[in-house]
Amino acid sequence: MAKRLDLILVIDVESTCWEGSPPEGEENEIIEIGVCTLEVASGRRRDRRSLLVRPERSRVSPFCTALTTLTQADVDAGVSFKEACATLRGELKAQDRLWASYGDYDRRMFERQCQARGVPYPFGPSHLNVKSLFAVTHALSREIGMAEALERAGLPLAGTHHRGGDDAFNIAGLLAHVLLAARR
Repeated sequence: MAKRLDLILVIDVESTCWEGSPPEGEENEIIEIGVCTLEVASGRRRDRRSLLVRPERSRVSPFCTALTTLTQADVDAGVSFKEACATLRGELKAQDRLWASYGDYDRRMFERQCQARGVPYPFGPSHLNVKSLFAVTHALSREIGMAEALERAGLPLAGTHHRGGDDAFNIAGLLAHVLLAARR
């Protein structure tokens, strides 16, 4: 269980991707970790940031650049995955906080990449799936994408979709919407 519930770390990752299957010898890897802290009491979003991560086993494809705007040169200037996880654990105290993402993709990517690289998992056991939470609190018959959820909530899409820091900020806004509505 998370020890600190004053802030929720909202995380969104971007990964290397291709129009079809990965090229021979390459795999999906995290190339950006977006973080936005959300004050639980007020619903205020704080500290939007983006950690660029150097991929070790893949390259940024033209498809990936078109989707995320990230280039190989951008991520080459990033930190290692191990350093990014250390930042989450150290500066952001990720092991002591509830963390949230839009769906389970981000959680699964961290679990898979940490295991594959022998890097300690940076988060504690408490993960909140905002995609599922939004669907059930709005009595939807299925989960919907982040952009559609923002539209249904009457919130603007801030920044660039498929950029980690901007998506984390938008997801934090959706989570604040749900939390504040539950208190009415």
